[in-house]
Amino acid sequence: MLLVHPVRILGSFAVPILLATFGLSSGGDGGPPAWIFLLGGAAIAVAFGVASWFVTRYRFTEEQVQLRTGLVNRRVLTAPLDRVRSVDVESSPVHRLLGLAKVKVGTGVDDSRIELDGVSREQAGELRTFLLARSRQAGGAAGPGAAPDGATVPAVAGPDADGGRTSYPGVVPAQPDTELARIDWGWLRYAPFSLSSLVVVAGAVGALLQFGDELPVDQVDVAQDAWRWVVAQAVLVLVTMLVVVIVVGWVVVSTVSYVLTWWNLRVVREGRGNLRITRGLLTTHSQTVERAKVRGARMGEPFLLRLVRGAELTALATGVGAGGATKVLPPAPRAVVTSVGHELLEEDGPLTMQLVGHGPRARRRIHVRRQWGTLFLAAALAVPTYLLDVPFLDRLPDWGPPVLLLVVGALNALVAESAWRNLGHGLTRRHVVVQTGAFVRTREALERAGIIGWVVHQSFFQRRLDLCDLVATTAAGAEQVVAPNIPVPLAVDLARGATPGMLEGFLA
Repeated sequence: MLLVHPVRILGSFAVPILLATFGLSSGGDGGPPAWIFLLGGAAIAVAFGVASWFVTRYRFTEEQVQLRTGLVNRRVLTAPLDRVRSVDVESSPVHRLLGLAKVKVGTGVDDSRIELDGVSREQAGELRTFLLARSRQAGGAAGPGAAPDGATVPAVAGPDADGGRTSYPGVVPAQPDTELARIDWGWLRYAPFSLSSLVVVAGAVGALLQFGDELPVDQVDVAQDAWRWVVAQAVLVLVTMLVVVIVVGWVVVSTVSYVLTWWNLRVVREGRGNLRITRGLLTTHSQTVERAKVRGARMGEPFLLRLVRGAELTALATGVGAGGATKVLPPAPRAVVTSVGHELLEEDGPLTMQLVGHGPRARRRIHVRRQWGTLFLAAALAVPTYLLDVPFLDRLPDWGPPVLLLVVGALNALVAESAWRNLGHGLTRRHVVVQTGAFVRTREALERAGIIGWVVHQSFFQRRLDLCDLVATTAAGAEQVVAPNIPVPLAVDLARGATPGMLEGFLA
């Protein structure tokens, strides 16, 4: 850890150190050289990293795991062992080189987790088994020291305070693991259809164009001559080259990111029912989510991914992952996503069933709301043109503003129609299903047992159309699943069918 901590701190300080170095060294002549600032910043980072090793301690009691850390601001974090909801094991390249791992313990209270950094790989595995087993027993799965049928339960070894091994009784023997999915490198063809990579490449090209004048190309004759030739060509050539650069960069960045993130992906249903997801090339991640906390699944289909029949899968869980959502599958064939999703939900149909549409009144409302943007654009063009007499707009042809409004209106109509066609809901034996979205079609299947309440929201215009937004409140995911612009009778039927008896007093 005397190596891991300084490397980690130095990595987090790298950008500020470089910015400060270049800013101070470029302030004028006569100042200290740049390497002085680099060396000083690196020394401070290493000092903080070494100091953190001396002030970090953790221990296990009969009921809690406790972590004490902090050099200037001392923090003591505790988590009851019976409240553990997820255990993640992460290993960076430095960790893997030294045979170490980082264990992140989540209790489901918020997004913060207790991190035990620098345990051995063996201890990390034992900790994961022990913590989840204790949590399962507290939930009523098994009593201390006995299996469900009353048989004696063998002890499971785990790390003790001295770094050795001790026995933790009461762990129920597990059944064989079931593999739900494994990475298929044929899925790489779906990687470029992720818009997140396009945003990264476009930002990089924009930054390059912004700071292009600062690049030392004047010293390279070949680059200088090539740039003069490019500038001398038509604008169409420049635009074509820029598009080619963005597309190629998009494909390369998305493919590399896909490989680094999802290398050696395995989704496993453990013998005790917990969900375990392992992945990563440089930094490996192993995330384990308690079975009882998985309350549903979300299948996302961005517009470009829909064109190639692809989708993504996310698990909705209580108090684990980022905002209660844990990514299970990357962009992959839709058939694979639905198959794994049904295994995760333990029910066939929620991700493939035909949904109930929300009718013509919902369609009219969606179209009207989308065209508000067209009206605002018309006002933005009319006021400068006819009231303020802006010279720039006077040079536009007379047919320019009407054509622009027509194009924008047609695009908004297409988006509204897509949003309405994607809108729907359904009910299965175990789940409530809601589908929404125009550019990104999202289908969420929420376990009926995980619904803790309903909210019926109506705006002024929705009341006139007898529509509402039906919100199922839950402790998983974003803590709500919304069925927008649903007719009130359908909303009542859906809520009553999903949670019988919950609404009877209010309806009466």
